[in-house]
Amino acid sequence: MLKEGKILIGKNGEKELFLNPAMANRHGMIAGATGTGKTVSLKVLAESFSDAGVPVFLADIKGDLGSLAQMGVDEPHVTERVNAMNLAADGYTYSKYPVCFWDVYGEKGMPLRTTVSEMGPLLLSRVLGINELQTDILSVVFKIADDQQMLLIDTKDLKAMLNYADEHSKEFAAQYGNIAPASIAAITRAIVSLESQGADQFFGEPALNITDMLQTENGKGVISLLDCRRLILNPDMYSTFLLWMLSELYEMLPEVGDCDRPKMVFFFDEAHMLFDHASKDLLVRIEQTVKLIRSKGVGIFFVTQNPGDIPDGIMSQLGNKIQHALRAYSPNELRQVKAAADTYRANPAFNTAEAIQNLATGEAILSTLDPDGVPSMVERCLILPPQSFNGTADDSLRDSMIRGSLLYSRYAVSVDRDSAYEFLQRMGLEKEAAAQKAAQDAADAKAQAAAQKIADREAAAAQKEAEREARRKKTEIGRVAKTVSGTVGRQIGNSIGASVGGSFGKTLGGNLGAQLGRSLLGTLFKV
Repeated sequence: MLKEGKILIGKNGEKELFLNPAMANRHGMIAGATGTGKTVSLKVLAESFSDAGVPVFLADIKGDLGSLAQMGVDEPHVTERVNAMNLAADGYTYSKYPVCFWDVYGEKGMPLRTTVSEMGPLLLSRVLGINELQTDILSVVFKIADDQQMLLIDTKDLKAMLNYADEHSKEFAAQYGNIAPASIAAITRAIVSLESQGADQFFGEPALNITDMLQTENGKGVISLLDCRRLILNPDMYSTFLLWMLSELYEMLPEVGDCDRPKMVFFFDEAHMLFDHASKDLLVRIEQTVKLIRSKGVGIFFVTQNPGDIPDGIMSQLGNKIQHALRAYSPNELRQVKAAADTYRANPAFNTAEAIQNLATGEAILSTLDPDGVPSMVERCLILPPQSFNGTADDSLRDSMIRGSLLYSRYAVSVDRDSAYEFLQRMGLEKEAAAQKAAQDAADAKAQAAAQKIADREAAAAQKEAEREARRKKTEIGRVAKTVSGTVGRQIGNSIGASVGGSFGKTLGGNLGAQLGRSLLGTLFKV
């Protein structure tokens, strides 16, 4: 709750312990074993930031944070804590808060989507679980898509792009390097596996506009609550998705430097999942984001069981820390408790390591930054109870708030606009049509050539036949002429012989007549 413009977190007797909103962008941590009160501390901070007009993002792992939307009620343990801490005198009242429900699967909130391009190859490789070489190949494929202005929106776009890069690997080798088919196949298998886990639902459009989470309602910061009960089943997907959101905040928001209150506060629950199995490059990116995003007015609070889960480079950036109880049953756990205690500015009134082990549920040790940015001396205290309902949200209330949100119409229905998959599909159809046309043209040309060959052969045969017929006719005419000339000649000869008389005359006349007849008819029938 707010008191005099500051966030009242807890009390140690009459001593009040605050967090200065102006120091919230110096980040923070809520740590402690399961069941020690981390969720209560988280809700108290989220409510207080909302009261201060600061938008808040929460990852709801167990499904019990939606109750922020419901007004608190009298319960024995709450009433007891309110009375013990004399909170009524500080203006403590039950309240409810504006909550916007999100869910990457669209089941317990409005669909929260991003595109493959916005996720980028480095974060996507972590979700896919691929090795360093395959990550390099994936980066090359992203570069090819950028150079050829192909949008990578969903997983089918990425698979189409991978296939395209594989088919044209020889063409791309000179500019982008070798693209190994085995790596392409491994990445594709990983994408198919991710799709079976629902990736086809949260890679798409309309993609989240992160500024839609920077809203206020009636002076209170809107609490954007991401239901992660299903998402947390894939720890890499969960942590990568939240890291993408941090990256989006960093890229979208302008530089503001230090201000009287943050532009947004981001709670990263189960923060150890962010760092488990993270590559060196990814850890460097996380650390850079945490360092630089404070200049954008964004505060990050990591919520985890053991502060040892957070790398030293990031822990050094966390100025506001709430530590609930840690249990130590082994030498290694004792070392972890001592390491956690050593991160606080010591208080001579108690031993910090011993206090951490002896904290009751709802108790914590804490240290926050003063207005000069100096960590306060560690204090042991009781944490305030939340002002909202203590329990799980009513499903009917959740549904009505989801559908009643002004953002519902913007994000409820997915769209599939023209992108790499459609472009490459058209390209393939055009190539197929061109190939079919070329094949048809070749077939037509072949058929035409065959027909021309047949026609030429038939023409040649006809010519030969005509020549044979001409020769035959010539021969026949010559034979007829010879026969006719002989007959006529004999007749002429007989006539001449008859006029000369006698057998001598007959013979002479016949021979002369035949010769004359042949000579005459040969001239007449010459061709």
